Amino acid sequence: MCDLRRPAAGGMMDLAYVCEWEKWSKSTHCPSVPLACAWSCRNLIAFTMDLRSDDQDLTRMIHILDTEHPWDLHSIPSEHHEAITCLEWDQSGSRLLSADADGQIKCWSMADHLANSWESSVGSLVEGDPIVALSWLHNGVKLALHVEKSGASSFGEKFSRVKFSPSLTLFGGKPMEGWIAVTVSGLVTVSLLKPSGQVLTSTESLCRLRGRVALADIAFTGGGNIVVATADGSSASPVQFYKVCVSVVSEKCRIDTEILPSLFMRCTTDLNRKDKFPAITHLKFLARDMSEQVLLCASSQTSSIVECWSLRKEGLPVNNIFQQISPVVGDKQPTILKWRILSATNDLDRVSAVALPKLPISLTNTDLKVASDTQFYPGLGLALAFHDGSVHIVHRLSLQTMAVFYSSAAPRPVDEPAMKRPRTAGPAVHLKAMQLSWTSLALVGIDSHGKLSVLRLSPSMGHPLEVGLALRHLLFLLEYCMVTGYDWWDILLHVQPSMVQSLVEKLHEEYTRQTAALQQVLSTRILAMKASLCKLSPCTVTRVCDYHTKLFLIAISSTLKSLLRPHFLNTPDKSPGDRLTEICTKITDVDIDKVMINLKTEEFVLDMNTLQALQQLLQWVGDFVLYLLASLPNQGSLLRPGHSFLRDGTSLGMLRELMVVIRIWGLLKPSCLPVYTATSDTQDSMSLLFRLLTKLWICFPSTGPCSVWVLLGWQPLPGRDEGPASEPDEALVDECCLLPSQLLIPSLDWLPASDGLVSRLQPKQPLRLQFGRAPTLPGSAATLQLDGLARAPGQPKIDHLRRLHLGACPTEECKACTRCGCVTMLKSPNRTTAVKQWEQRWIKNCLAVEGRGPDACVTSRASEEAPAFVQLGPQSTHHSPRTPRSLDHLHPEDRP
Repeated sequence: MCDLRRPAAGGMMDLAYVCEWEKWSKSTHCPSVPLACAWSCRNLIAFTMDLRSDDQDLTRMIHILDTEHPWDLHSIPSEHHEAITCLEWDQSGSRLLSADADGQIKCWSMADHLANSWESSVGSLVEGDPIVALSWLHNGVKLALHVEKSGASSFGEKFSRVKFSPSLTLFGGKPMEGWIAVTVSGLVTVSLLKPSGQVLTSTESLCRLRGRVALADIAFTGGGNIVVATADGSSASPVQFYKVCVSVVSEKCRIDTEILPSLFMRCTTDLNRKDKFPAITHLKFLARDMSEQVLLCASSQTSSIVECWSLRKEGLPVNNIFQQISPVVGDKQPTILKWRILSATNDLDRVSAVALPKLPISLTNTDLKVASDTQFYPGLGLALAFHDGSVHIVHRLSLQTMAVFYSSAAPRPVDEPAMKRPRTAGPAVHLKAMQLSWTSLALVGIDSHGKLSVLRLSPSMGHPLEVGLALRHLLFLLEYCMVTGYDWWDILLHVQPSMVQSLVEKLHEEYTRQTAALQQVLSTRILAMKASLCKLSPCTVTRVCDYHTKLFLIAISSTLKSLLRPHFLNTPDKSPGDRLTEICTKITDVDIDKVMINLKTEEFVLDMNTLQALQQLLQWVGDFVLYLLASLPNQGSLLRPGHSFLRDGTSLGMLRELMVVIRIWGLLKPSCLPVYTATSDTQDSMSLLFRLLTKLWICFPSTGPCSVWVLLGWQPLPGRDEGPASEPDEALVDECCLLPSQLLIPSLDWLPASDGLVSRLQPKQPLRLQFGRAPTLPGSAATLQLDGLARAPGQPKIDHLRRLHLGACPTEECKACTRCGCVTMLKSPNRTTAVKQWEQRWIKNCLAVEGRGPDACVTSRASEEAPAFVQLGPQSTHHSPRTPRSLDHLHPEDRP
């Protein structure tokens, strides 16, 4: 579709990568008609593409890919017998609706949270009636982004909840899940998913006089109603609007419809253009929750015109005679709903696809006045694709062109009339379906040859790309993803290595301004975000190791402490874990046994099998402590992983507490203790490490509101001197220098290898990829041969979450994180309850996306998960779409 050598106009939009099919014969592979695609908040893309067998039978396929690994395509035989007309993700990105031209609707959901394992157990059918519009019912969650308050300190001011009613509620106000669809014959069908798993389906006519519906779209009102817009395809006919109310009466779904004011396109009322654009080709509400604004496109064989309309409440004039009889006062003025045109374009080339923004920008102060200025914020623009191969980004209200991307055809002036443009030798390859990402910083398009293209959209659209402005926009959107739990891959596309340090610092600064309760919710989420940012610069790549290790340490600490149980039920409010923290904080003795005797050891009693099953995690804690202490003499090297831990009193305190717990459990089950290779048989390795760790911990007390005690819900304790930090004395450094001669220092697998794209896209050189074939990409910052990161070919793999060695060629089914490269087994080798509790944490998530979930500060039901894991296998080889290479994703949720 695109010329890889041609940059975007003004640097506002450029090509990130294209992914194309193998050069099959046309009889085997063909784009579906119509083409459909959808982009989820997890940065998963679903699109349709058909396969033709030797006997000319078509198989309707749904393809799903992760934008970080687009070549790893997972293909689903949809079992749709007719062309798939609609694809729709739900708000969590874990379920997908597909509808076809035979009236069949299927609901696809992830089996066991794996993105290569999809099943369709429910659906609905309006037999023989093609579906032209499809949507999930609204769940009542609406978040407004206040761009004008992007400089505010509180996230609550930047992102606020908007009062919005769900389409249908269960007992207690919980939103009921389901979907709504519109058919070509003018029927509206609603399917409701009951908690029992049953589906309630009802079908009703939009109006008494049914007619052909060629185009339709669905939107929702704040009062819980649904608005449906329809058109019969002729610009001479009105665009009709209907209000749809859904209810459940006597365990049956009931649909009530009401006609709303209609409109005629302005181009049909203009005498000079009356017959110039005979067909309405695109009908879209500007947003699913914005039923008052609609975008219309009318086209001829060679050109198009786009109009934006708004529904307004206007006062109805009252005759003077009636005014004298009964004067109208205040709110008693009669009103009427009326469609008014906001803006319209000049004649354009023929429009082939439209993509609307999903970012809920508040338009309170960013209306048409702002649109006329030079400022342009992400989320205020929509994308138009044309038959000449170009893509335009226009303001969604004023339709002012903000950026243009050209295909291989020569660029032309934006205002040049379409009729005056020279004809090409053949039809241009153009996008047939488009979707914007959830932050409006990326655009995906499927062209007429079935090739997938991903474009970057500048965060400072309409401005010269100034670093300060770009940083402000990127920071604002990173905060939005932190609050909602949405995946931020599309934001990383715009982060240059020189921006990483500033973004990490500003992100941490904004985070520390929030309340302690909110910091607790976002504590692990910000660590994952910092890790993904630092991976983009060679100067900060070792910090990625530290952030991942800190996430793992927090997870281990919270899991092990949760296993402790009070000896008596009528115990004080503090849990055994809180008392452990309190005692370890108050008692600064370097002797581990003196600290241990102050604890109630009966609270630490666990089953022997449980203790043995935890040995690998306890071994990691012991190895990590030994590695850190042995690294103390080299603490001046920023290129050494673990550097930040040597001055992090909070993390050192957590390690000290875990050493005490391990010591107590070792008395119950000696075989669960970490194993050290010592030069002396009489040496107490744990006592030695605890003594050195305590001395180092005392040098760096944890202070301030950002301490992990507050982040994890604990209260700062007064027993420890919270004075300024001090450098470790020479005696401590000398003792740590002797550690390699006393104990064998372990080699830690710091940063799993990741073969993702985002760190390879920083030079802004577009990549050409192929479905089913892993590319040979240039090295990224994460693969530099820094201290502790080098890997020999054929190095044995390790289960990074269970800390089990898998060997160079694992025999067990494994999966690897698409974000950080962590490897873990699909099935658990252990059935102990404590291990199941640990593994349950990683069913939906990985370290790279630790902590994202639905419990965001301003949303009660946001994106639950994001892509994390992909199935491991032998070296990637080309796979036909008939038997595609499978993808296994685990998805994040769960905080410690």
